[in-house]
Amino acid sequence: MKWRTLVIVLMTVQIATFGQATDTLYIWPDKVPGEAVPKHSAVISSNNGGNTTRIAEVTNPVLVRFDPKPDVKNKGAFVVCPGGGYSILAIDKEGYEIAEWLTSIGYTAFVLQYRVPQKQAGALMDVQRSIRVVRSHASDWQLDKDRIGVMGFSAGGSLSSRASTLYSEQTYPAQDAIDTVSCKPDFTMLIYPAYLDKGENRSLTPELKVDKNTPPMFIFATADDPYSNSALVMATALRDAKVPVELHILPKGGHGYGLRKGSLAGETWPVLAEKWLKRTDK
Repeated sequence: MKWRTLVIVLMTVQIATFGQATDTLYIWPDKVPGEAVPKHSAVISSNNGGNTTRIAEVTNPVLVRFDPKPDVKNKGAFVVCPGGGYSILAIDKEGYEIAEWLTSIGYTAFVLQYRVPQKQAGALMDVQRSIRVVRSHASDWQLDKDRIGVMGFSAGGSLSSRASTLYSEQTYPAQDAIDTVSCKPDFTMLIYPAYLDKGENRSLTPELKVDKNTPPMFIFATADDPYSNSALVMATALRDAKVPVELHILPKGGHGYGLRKGSLAGETWPVLAEKWLKRTDK
C-alpha cells in the first residue's frame, strides 16, 4: 500500500477492548505546525477519576483507527474529538468507547488525539489535517470520500464546530499533497458541546461562521448542563441559515456522560443519533 508522504506508525495500544483498533497514524509528517515543544509520546494524566483515562499533553497528534466488521461496514467515517476543556482529552470515555459504538453501526472511526493543553489554534490545525488525511486515503480504507463526518464532545464539540465552520481558512502551511484535499466535514454530530456561546449576551461565538454551506448537524444536550446554551445558539444559527439541524434537549443528565450505562442521557443520544444518520448520511 502506498502512503505517499503520510507518516504511519503501527503501535501497540492498550485499547484492545474497544472495538477493532487497527493502527495509529501520526498526522504530521515532519515538524508539527505552530508547535513549540518537540514531538514526544502523549502524557497520560494521573487523574483517572470517574473511571476515565485522561491524556494530559499531546505534542505529536495522532489518529487511532477503528474498523467495523465487514458485514456491517457502510463506507462512512468519523473523526472523533474527545472533550476535556482543551486541557486534557477524556480519551476512552469520549474517544475509544465512542469508536466502539460507531463501528457497531458500520462507521470507520478515527479518534483524534489533538494538541493539549490549551492549544486551541493547534487543535484546529489537527482536526483539519485529520479530515484531509481520512479523505485523501478513503479508497485505501474502502471509504466514501463524500461521507466523512466529524463528531465531538464538550470541548471536542467546540473543535468539531470550528472544523465545520472554518474549513475555508488556511490555518497552517501546506505540508504535502494531502493538504490540497478539502477539510470540510460532510456532516457533524455535537454531543454536549461547550464554548459555542462566547458572543455578546451568550450568543454564538463570533469565530464560528455559520452559513448555508455549513454541514448538517445533530446536536444533543441536557437542560441542567451548564454549557447547554451552546447547543441552543448553534441550533438557532443553523436554523437561521437554513442548514438541516436536529436538536435534542433532555431535562437532566449534566455534562460529560459519554454513552456509559446508568445515564439516561448517555443511553438516549446514540439511539437518536443512529436514526439521524440513517436519514442524513445517504
